[in-house]
Amino acid sequence: MSAQATAYTMAEKLSAPPRRIRLGIVGGAGGFIGPVHALAARMDNRYELVAGALSSRPDVSKEAGKAWFLPPDRVYGDYREMARAEAGRPDGIEAVAITTPNHLHYDAAKAFLDAGIHVICDKPLTTTLDDALLLVEQARRTGLCFFVTHGFAAYPMIREARARVADGRLGTVRLVHVEFVMDWLTDPIDLMGDRHAAWRTDPATSGAGGAIADIGTHAYHLARFVSGQEVTGLSAALHTMVPGRRLDDNGHLLLEFENGAKGTMIVTQVAPGNECGLRIRVYGDKAGLEWRQDDADHLRFSEQGKPVQIIGRGEAGLSADAQRMTRVPRGHPEGYLEAFANIYSEIAAALWGKISGTAVPHPVACATVEDGAIGIAFIEAALRSSRQRGEWVDPRLPSVDGSKP
Repeated sequence: MSAQATAYTMAEKLSAPPRRIRLGIVGGAGGFIGPVHALAARMDNRYELVAGALSSRPDVSKEAGKAWFLPPDRVYGDYREMARAEAGRPDGIEAVAITTPNHLHYDAAKAFLDAGIHVICDKPLTTTLDDALLLVEQARRTGLCFFVTHGFAAYPMIREARARVADGRLGTVRLVHVEFVMDWLTDPIDLMGDRHAAWRTDPATSGAGGAIADIGTHAYHLARFVSGQEVTGLSAALHTMVPGRRLDDNGHLLLEFENGAKGTMIVTQVAPGNECGLRIRVYGDKAGLEWRQDDADHLRFSEQGKPVQIIGRGEAGLSADAQRMTRVPRGHPEGYLEAFANIYSEIAAALWGKISGTAVPHPVACATVEDGAIGIAFIEAALRSSRQRGEWVDPRLPSVDGSKP
């Protein structure tokens, strides 16, 4: 069997539950990320989307429900009504996807946890660390599944990068450099009526962080995920480049990791010519690797003193995790939507394990509520450091009782 066929067969065996999981969605009418969640959930046929509170405006929610072909009696005017009603149905939803602006994440997640429903939440988890810790505690107490959709961590070659670091192929990790460089807020579109930009730059809806929350949390999670190391210290300089904007749109950070490795992070939304420039580089004392989202099917791997290798998705000899994430043969590019679908399929395996009481057949590496809270602790640490002109601070997550690890 060819390497291509092997990879394709592995993808077909990605832990399908014996039936589709009943899923609801909060948000999604007229936005970007809600339809992404819905499409990702459907892509591998692991879920049946049966209910939604698609807008905070009941009339908009009802109209969107028609377009999404949801049963009229299961399209709700708000998420609290949805949580109560679905919890009381014998065929009620088993999990909910929360895809609203940031300021609604906490209340919506709490409502569904209170109703006994598993939660899948977009990032950032909440707008404050106190709220994030309350969700961690509630998820632990109830035993419900709670995942945060850091979809970039489900690209096959990110999984391969992670596996190579974990297997010691790089030796001792010394350097971790991550950047997320965009241009979409170069102009003051948030001040000119663009509603997607407006809520992301409004403290009332985004929280205290701008770019550091919107894309910095993705970069931070990716650095932790690939390196296998927690960050123990950071020094941040956050900036607002566009006059009149209320939140940061650019940031430069220095990082220190638990094993002594050093790192950098650049996050910006005001760099003309950059659409979605996500890149991570990790270097050890034996080898280094580099991955870029604009060439997501390839991983650059360089052993010291040997020729650089360009490793392609679907090649023979890749890690089992990278093969699980691969859905089509080489030459057919996979991208953002497929990675997001990988996250949903991994979550489906974990959900079915919880629902049925059976073992999950392979490791589930997608971000948990604890990872989401770590992201909020990072935002607050970066903001604190920047206010103190780059003073080094500890960004690690306090325990639920408030103490440092």
